[in-house]
Amino acid sequence: MPGSTPASPLWIRRYSPSPDASVRLACLPHAGGSASFFLPVARTLAPAVDVLAVQYPGRQDRRTERCIEDLHELADEVASALEPWTDAPLALFGHSMGASLAFEVALRLERKAGTVPAALFASGRRAPSRHREETVHRRDDDGIVAELKRLNGTDSDVLGDEELLRMVLPAIRGDYTAAETYRPRPGGAAVSCPVTAMTGDADPKVSIDEARAWEEHTTGGFDLRVFPGGHFYLADRQAEVLELIAGRLNTIP
Repeated sequence: MPGSTPASPLWIRRYSPSPDASVRLACLPHAGGSASFFLPVARTLAPAVDVLAVQYPGRQDRRTERCIEDLHELADEVASALEPWTDAPLALFGHSMGASLAFEVALRLERKAGTVPAALFASGRRAPSRHREETVHRRDDDGIVAELKRLNGTDSDVLGDEELLRMVLPAIRGDYTAAETYRPRPGGAAVSCPVTAMTGDADPKVSIDEARAWEEHTTGGFDLRVFPGGHFYLADRQAEVLELIAGRLNTIP
């Protein structure tokens, strides 16, 4: 049975298992995010799509584990966890840091496992070749909280609960470290699968040109979709985003 390896239950969550689906979608969270962020995605796309939500260490039921602060190391772990699920077409969706991670996971699946993902959906993130000098991970706790509030991607209940906030800040800082220090390795310029880049038209972290540059990182097809909104545009545009993803997945043989 897919996912029966020791590592997989730690990393992969199936909120709406769809064993008869013809395609799988692995969802990779943003910095500070968790697998449960994709619970609505799993419920909406089932049973046509079997959604696999990735759970990083250092949060929720994995909060006692070491946070992985190097995106390449994290990609190694996620790719290994996803390999048992490649007996059916597997697409990847990542938002923000998750988009960079999805790209690196796709490279590993292609080159190490011999599996070309069915599609890569890169949301709310610049193309790997478009670098900005970012130092949020070096700020004190108050500085990181200010960034979370600016992007409006963290539950207001968490931001208002001092004790809970102190619990999750180490994971958030670790993820920001991984995201902001990430650089693609030489020879890892492009994947073979089609790439769909998605972004908000008012995202302070991504310009339209930086999103369009994802085209340089695939030898497959490319499409750019721009939605109204900021960095977490997909919260308000969930129906449109999922309609786009479902439409693309329905075309996979």
